[in-house]
Amino acid sequence: MIARIRGKVWEALPGRLVVDVQGVGYQVIVAMSTYDALNPVLGAEIELRTYLHIRENAHTLYGFATDAEKDLFLLLIERVTGIGPAIGMAVLSGMPVDHFKACVVGGDAAALTRIKGLGKKTAERIILELKDKVGVAESWQAAAESSVSHAAVDAESALIGLGYKQAEARKAVAAVAKLNTSAATEDLLRDALRMLNS
Repeated sequence: MIARIRGKVWEALPGRLVVDVQGVGYQVIVAMSTYDALNPVLGAEIELRTYLHIRENAHTLYGFATDAEKDLFLLLIERVTGIGPAIGMAVLSGMPVDHFKACVVGGDAAALTRIKGLGKKTAERIILELKDKVGVAESWQAAAESSVSHAAVDAESALIGLGYKQAEARKAVAAVAKLNTSAATEDLLRDALRMLNS
């Protein structure tokens, strides 16, 4: 699995980059939000979080500017029935991560249907499955209403995306967050995984 790449921009087109990593050009599919955040300039060095999607007839590398974008993408394609990488990227291109979370928490399917390629039934399924089956919307709502850090919420969401139950993810993240209140998402996630797997 290719988790991150760092290199120089060889080609930059909206939705697609080619990144030179020590003489090898990696084509990376990116959402418009990622493209805008990076503002890639030919020859400039960039770093991307990545996900390699493997099918019988293609290996496609997807890139993200932030962990929050990657976590949401993985949550959608791995935990919501019928959502593939194309719709995952459309969601990221269509609205900011925080706005998407607010729409799911508020059950606002109409707002989600404004995303290109997302129909009413798909929007309703996303809300239903993220709220009821996965339970991640509850942690997003709790974060919005309390003093829980964004890093803790993102770490909890990442654990849920990895298949842990919400209760055990929340307990592990809360325990490690008490030890280091200013920890970044990556640190909380790593320490929580250690705790869960010990």
